[in-house]
Amino acid sequence: MFAVVFDTGDDPVAGPTRFAAEQRIGAAGFTAIGAFSEALLGYFDWEKKDYERIPVAEQVEVLALVGDIALQDGKPKLHAHAVLGKRDGAACGGHLLAARVRPTLEVIVTEVPAHLRREHDPQTGLALIRA
Repeated sequence: MFAVVFDTGDDPVAGPTRFAAEQRIGAAGFTAIGAFSEALLGYFDWEKKDYERIPVAEQVEVLALVGDIALQDGKPKLHAHAVLGKRDGAACGGHLLAARVRPTLEVIVTEVPAHLRREHDPQTGLALIRA
């Protein structure tokens, strides 16, 4: 188990992915809390086989960020979903496509013994975990 803390301006997708590569983590789950200055969430449109983009152009609390890290083409690939809290208490959520940390993101990474791998799924067009 690892605790990884990211600071203002850090990329919450690239950062954990880079950490997993440096630590040679082939499979892990993670949770995180903190805040973002902005985010781009996604909702998977089954018919289009693509993500509808949901821009969040304001400071938000990361109420829950959960996901996994698995190998895709021999490299760690992050898959994360986020629930973000707005100033008025409203929440929005979806697949985390991009964001910027402000002021912090506290990530708890739990390595699992089996190596997970992602493979292209022709039905969805997504890279899905295949154990």
